[in-house]
Amino acid sequence: MSLILEAVGSMAEDQMHLADINLTFEKGAFYVVLGATLAGKTSLLRLLSGLDQPTSGAITMDGRNIVEVPVWKRRVSMVYQQFINYPHLDVRANIAFPLQRAGLPGDEIDARINEVTALLGIGELLRRRPGELSGGQQQRVALARSLVKNADLLLLDEPLVNLDYKLREQLRPEFRSLFGNNTSAIIVYSTTEPLEALMLGGRIIILDEGRVLQTGDVHEAFHNPACETVARVFNDPPMNMISADVAGERIILGDGLVLPRSGHLAGLPPGPCRIGIRANDLNLEQSAADDMELAAEVQLSEVNGSETYIHIHHNEVSWVVREDGVHSYALGSGIRIRFNPGRLFAFSSADGRLLAAPDNLVSGSAVMEG
Repeated sequence: MSLILEAVGSMAEDQMHLADINLTFEKGAFYVVLGATLAGKTSLLRLLSGLDQPTSGAITMDGRNIVEVPVWKRRVSMVYQQFINYPHLDVRANIAFPLQRAGLPGDEIDARINEVTALLGIGELLRRRPGELSGGQQQRVALARSLVKNADLLLLDEPLVNLDYKLREQLRPEFRSLFGNNTSAIIVYSTTEPLEALMLGGRIIILDEGRVLQTGDVHEAFHNPACETVARVFNDPPMNMISADVAGERIILGDGLVLPRSGHLAGLPPGPCRIGIRANDLNLEQSAADDMELAAEVQLSEVNGSETYIHIHHNEVSWVVREDGVHSYALGSGIRIRFNPGRLFAFSSADGRLLAAPDNLVSGSAVMEG
C-alpha cells in the first residue's frame, strides 16, 4: 500500500499552509514529521486524514484518487495533542467505541481491547473514567482507541507535547517499541523536538514554512542536513552559525579566527561560506590537541533539566554552549570556549546548501543526549 502526494498545496484565506508537497508513504513504515510551530505539520496530517482537502495537486492510495473520499470511509486514526476521551464513558467503553460503531462482534471487540491495553499497560484501568486518570494514562487511552481500529493510516499530531517532561521521557521509548512492531499500517508522527525524532527513528520529513526541506533516514538527515535551515530545525538549541571566508589554505571565521583548510573542509571552494557547530560540540575544556579556542563573555546562563545552556558573545559571534549538569555563570564574566575543526559543518552563503559535514559523528552529536 502506498499513499502518494503529488504537487500538493493548501491555502486558507489567502494564506499558504503547504506548497508543492511531493511525498510517498509506504505500508509498514514509520515517518516522523519534524518542524517548528506553524511549519505545516498539522496541515499535512489533516490532508492525509481527509479532514481537509488540498487546493492543488493529487493524493492517491494504490493509484486511486482519495481526495473526494470522506473521512468516515477511510481506514484512518488520528491522535491529537489533547487527551480526547469521552468523559462519561469508562476506559473500556472509550476504546470499544469505534469498534462498536463499526458493528464488530463482541468477542472480537474483547480480543482487540485485551491486546491493545496489554500492549500499552492500561489493562487495570478499564473500569475507570478519564477524570480519574493521569495525563499519561489519558493519552494512552486515546492512543489505544486509535490502535484498536487496525487502521491503514495512523496519524499522531504531537501526542506528547502536553505531558510533563518526565512523562514524555518515559513514553518516548515505549512509542518507539510500539511502532517498531507495527508492520501493517502507515504511521506518521509529528513533533517540534529534534531529540524526539532521533529517539523514534524511522524516516523523517523536515518541514519549514509549509515546504519539505529534506526527507530520508532520520539519523542520515541529522548527520547530513541538506541546508542551513535544516541544521537549524534539526537541532535544539539551533546550530550555532558564523560567516566565514575561505582563502588559500585558511578559513577565516568572523573577525579573524583562523582555521586550517584541511580534513573534511579541504574541498571548500574559495570565497564566503557559513560555518556551523552544535551546542554540545562546544566545550569548556580542551579535549583534543587540535582544538581551537576563543575568549568570550557570558550573556546568559540558563538551566534546562540536567543541562546548562551558556549564551556567549565574542565580537561578532553569539553562540550557545551546552554543558552537562547544573552550573551558574555570572553575566558579563569571561569564559574560554574550545571546539574541534573536525566537528564543523559548512554551508553555502548563496543558497544555504550543505558543503561539508564531519566525517565521523559519534557520542553527543549522534544522539543529542545530555
